[in-house]
Amino acid sequence: MVARPKYFTPNEVSVHNTTDDLWVSFLGKVYNLTPLCERYKGDVLLKPIILSAGKDISHWFNSKTKDIRTHVDPQTNCIIPYCPNGRFVHIPPPYPDSNWANDFGRPWWRDDAYLVGILSQKTRLVKIINTLTSQDQVIEVCSEEIMTEIQYRYMKYNAHAGSYTWKFEGKNLDMGKTLQENGIDDEDEEFYQLSMNDDTYLQPIHLYFNDDLTEA
Repeated sequence: MVARPKYFTPNEVSVHNTTDDLWVSFLGKVYNLTPLCERYKGDVLLKPIILSAGKDISHWFNSKTKDIRTHVDPQTNCIIPYCPNGRFVHIPPPYPDSNWANDFGRPWWRDDAYLVGILSQKTRLVKIINTLTSQDQVIEVCSEEIMTEIQYRYMKYNAHAGSYTWKFEGKNLDMGKTLQENGIDDEDEEFYQLSMNDDTYLQPIHLYFNDDLTEA
């Protein structure tokens, strides 16, 4: 069975914004560049990457080739990488330079060793109500996630979430399907058009305790 990819929200990526913990996203994927920062610590070529920590940098890339965008150097008429924020790690100098070491192998943007997951194309808020405690929690999830993955997110609020039956409108949810596949429509656009507080009017998922803590 092929393992499902890990999905991240843009907010989750944004908190990794220091040189000791640096993530970026581009072209729909999420990368942990912390090891790259450690390897090139103190190198001025890290600066553009550090300034983009926690952000999406898809505009650096050609979406078709998956490589760095290029342009024609007006002085040499040569095609070179387009780096409006300054040259960065693994980008060659615009002119021949004997000091440039190109023995790094695969450039970081093509190295899946840094890949940690997929950037969600659409996130949504979900209200979860624990019928045992009457507590409710609104969490941000990825629309691509199945219910077991949403359950895992919720475990930070309830470590025994696996010991509950998850229901929507009285029907058991299929934990192997997404919210949409379970009939829980994404109403963000409607809420936006009506200027409604979507936290208040979210359709709730109800959790019913199974009296079994073995799944915690």
